[in-house]
Amino acid sequence: MDLITIVFAVVAALGVFVIAAVTIGREAHRLDAVAPRAVYALDEAVDFVCDRLPVESQARLTPGEVEQLLAFHMQWLHSQGLQPDKVVDRPQDITDTVVVTEDSLTAYLIGESERNDVDLLDDVDAVNVVEAHLQYFEAIGAVGPQAPLDDVIDD
Repeated sequence: MDLITIVFAVVAALGVFVIAAVTIGREAHRLDAVAPRAVYALDEAVDFVCDRLPVESQARLTPGEVEQLLAFHMQWLHSQGLQPDKVVDRPQDITDTVVVTEDSLTAYLIGESERNDVDLLDDVDAVNVVEAHLQYFEAIGAVGPQAPLDDVIDD
């Protein structure tokens, strides 16, 4: 091989490396500013929640009723601004602290159940569904850190 071919091959290899490094660096920076994609699948959520319900709640709730309760939960999150319509490649722009308490969510689910003729034989079933659903959110990486107690209690 002559010297010109070797120099050309080295310059071409360096050029490819620089282009790849710049592209990877740019994409890494872009992805760092974008909310991670937590994929919520309703069928998977229903299975997950049903598997984690206490035996008593499993005996009283059908998978269809669990699915309805999860849909009510997702509607509640949307009304709180926590489930925006378009999230693909959206920068993280949540500026207000939103505190989700199990008590307020459980009360909402009980109310929606009554309005939509979902027969909850025991209110503890709604509590159990909320706890299991929040575990599902944790499992898929869709929840943030738990708030310290002083941030939750108004002074």
